[in-house]
Amino acid sequence: MLISDVLRSKSGGSAVATVGPEVTVRALLAQLAEHNFGALVVSTDGHTIAGIVSERDIVRRLHEHGARLLDESVSSIMTVDVHTCRSSDDVARIRETMTQRRIRHLPVVEDGKLIGLVSIGDVVKSTISELETEKEQLVGYITS
Repeated sequence: MLISDVLRSKSGGSAVATVGPEVTVRALLAQLAEHNFGALVVSTDGHTIAGIVSERDIVRRLHEHGARLLDESVSSIMTVDVHTCRSSDDVARIRETMTQRRIRHLPVVEDGKLIGLVSIGDVVKSTISELETEKEQLVGYITS
């Protein structure tokens, strides 16, 4: 199974919500809560990646800076060394990368442009689906 298959199966498809680097952490929190997201790609134009910001980033910085963090910009807490994948990448390889690097969200990039975002939940769901299909095929083979 490929990442392109995962993107096709997502309810939102390949649409990616982004946030500008100048947006406050307070506004970021509102956007995460409104859409029930765990992370957002930071982008000035919706196509290029300036960084990624997750709930973990907020919690870690909040612990260090306290409530004043809420009025700081997203650029002050975002992760700038963003790992990405391509739609042609194998889900098993991406699952391994996400597990080893402890990454929960991975932007999908083609020709330098952001085309999607996969979460560890998306990857696990696709793996379970693939295993269930394989099981059904094996049971069908054995019983026929």
